[in-house]
This record gives sequence, structure tokens and C-alpha cells, in this order.
Amino acid sequence: MSGHDIIVIGASAGGIEALTKLFADLPPDLPAAIFVVLHIPAQSVSTLPSIFSRAGHLPAFHALEKATIEPGHIYVAPPDHHLLIEQAFMRVVRGPKENRHRPAVDPLFRSAAHAYGRRVIGVVLTGALDDGSAGLLAIKRQGGIAVVQDPEDALYPSMPQNAIANAAVDYVTPLADIPKLLVQLTYQQVEEEEVSQVSQDLDKEVKIAEMDKAVMHEHEHPGVPSAFSCPECGGVLWEVQDEGLLRFRCRVGHAYSTESYMSAQVELVEDALWAALKTLEETSSLNHRMAEQARRDNKLFLLKRFEEREQAALHRAEIIRQVVEKDDAYNTKVGLHSFELIDSEQSG
Repeated sequence: MSGHDIIVIGASAGGIEALTKLFADLPPDLPAAIFVVLHIPAQSVSTLPSIFSRAGHLPAFHALEKATIEPGHIYVAPPDHHLLIEQAFMRVVRGPKENRHRPAVDPLFRSAAHAYGRRVIGVVLTGALDDGSAGLLAIKRQGGIAVVQDPEDALYPSMPQNAIANAAVDYVTPLADIPKLLVQLTYQQVEEEEVSQVSQDLDKEVKIAEMDKAVMHEHEHPGVPSAFSCPECGGVLWEVQDEGLLRFRCRVGHAYSTESYMSAQVELVEDALWAALKTLEETSSLNHRMAEQARRDNKLFLLKRFEEREQAALHRAEIIRQVVEKDDAYNTKVGLHSFELIDSEQSG
């Protein structure tokens, strides 16, 4: 029999501080391997392994493609790559973004549940929006254990709150108590024969993250076609009802929770507003130039027409500018460019 020897951890905003504190209190002989996804910019140079190695007793490394899994090690997803787990080794792939992130938490959690079932402990820490909720559902469905940082204790409570709302979480714990809990859980024995059978949908979603060509070219997709389009590629989104948690996935694999999809839509609206503002400013400038030309040529009927068009464009541009400036001021006040947090404050 094995213990709970696969620990997968997901975090976003505030995650470096939280993970550093967590790893500081883990023993050097921990009989489990730890896998970490922290949302980081795609083009950044990640120094997370050195930070985490200095924080405690366990060595931390960037995960490497097909590297062997060893207990007592921390494996960190490198920038712009998903970290996935298979039996005895790991995968590092540049698969489609999930919840607008790569690396994302859900692919790691799903792959761990797929490969190790009841041996997995899934941990969701501080962060915005809800990456990790669907993955935690998969871990629970395969018999694993779900641990979530107490939202009251989290610097950014949204990820923990959504995980609690959407999955049957086993432990809601302050960060300071999570290391002790993990140590206790790693020594609990797991009956391998009790591992739940992997569903076809879970198997397919893991293979999509791996960019498996056979699955990517299939005509059937999990869920049903929706009326919505993918913010990344413009393709049709399929709706997936996951035990009450609504998710979306497009033909090429981009995946969204409802929160991440709405956040993406807000950014698309802002981009459209800036594009419209630019076009109206250019229209105003062109009509001003044509009006000056008409004035020099003493073509008064054209002068009036161009001046009216210039003023109309300026008026419309001013309306859009006021909308954009109001949104920017609000985002600055809140301190987060997170649709979920902004929306909750407006509704509250």
C-alpha cells in the first residue's frame, strides 16, 4: 500500500509568500513529491525553485519533460508551460491555455487525479478568480483529498472561496496549519484497489492538455456547443457541466471557468473601446484636415460638412474616453484588474 504521496498545489496572487511559508515548515524526509503551479507571466524568468529551496528543507526544481518523480522534491511548472503528471514521470507541455493561464492549475490537478487517484492531495492557496476548482473536483472524484487555505487567511481569497463552493473540500485550514496536515496525510495508507475508474471525459481532457493529436482531431467534444466564442481563437465553445460547475472548452483546447471567461470578455470590451477611440480620433483629425483644405479653397459647403463630421467624431470619442477613464480609475482604486473582485464590490 502507498500513502498520499502526490501533493499538487495551485496558487496565484500572493502565492510566492504563501508557498514560501508552507515549504518552510515541511520536514526534509517528507515521503511525497510536491508539484506546484503558480500563475506567472509567460515571458518571465522564473527563480521560484531557488526561492523555495532556500525557504525550507526540500530541494525545488523546474519540472523537466519526462523526468522521474522522486519523493521529497518540489517540482515547479516553468513559465509558459503546463505541468502534468503521469505514472512515475512528469510532462512539461505547451498545451492550450486554461483559465487564460499557462501554466494553469486545473491541468496539473486533473493529470494527477488521472494518474494517481486516491494517492493525490490537492491544495488550493491564495489567488484571484477560480483556477483549480475544476481540477479539485477531478481529484475528489478519483478519491483524492482536497485541502484549501482558509479564505479568511488568504491574501487573495477568491481561489479558495471558489474551490470551497464547487468541490467537496475535506479541509479548510489556515496556511500555518497546512504543513502539519500534509505530513499527517502523507502517512495515511491508501488502498490501491479502491481507486475509481477514470472517466472518458477526464482522460480526454488530460490528453487535450498534452496536445494529443488523436484526441485533438476527434469530432466529438466534451459537453454541448454553446452560443459563445473563444476569446483566444474565436472558435465555438462547448459547455461542460461538471457537477454543477459550468466550464467551457473550444475545439483546439482553450478552457475557461465562468469567472475566467467573463474576465476575458471584459478585456475584449476594453480592447474594442480603445480601438474605437483610436479610430474616432483619426476620423476627427482627417475631417479637420479636410476642413482646412476646404477653407483654403473657399468651398464653404464642404467646409461645413467636414466640420460637422469632425465634431461628431470628437463627441463620440469623448463618450468612449469617459468610459475608459472611469474603468481605469476604478481598477486603480481596487488595486486588482480582476473582473470577479470588481464585480463583487459593485454588487455589494
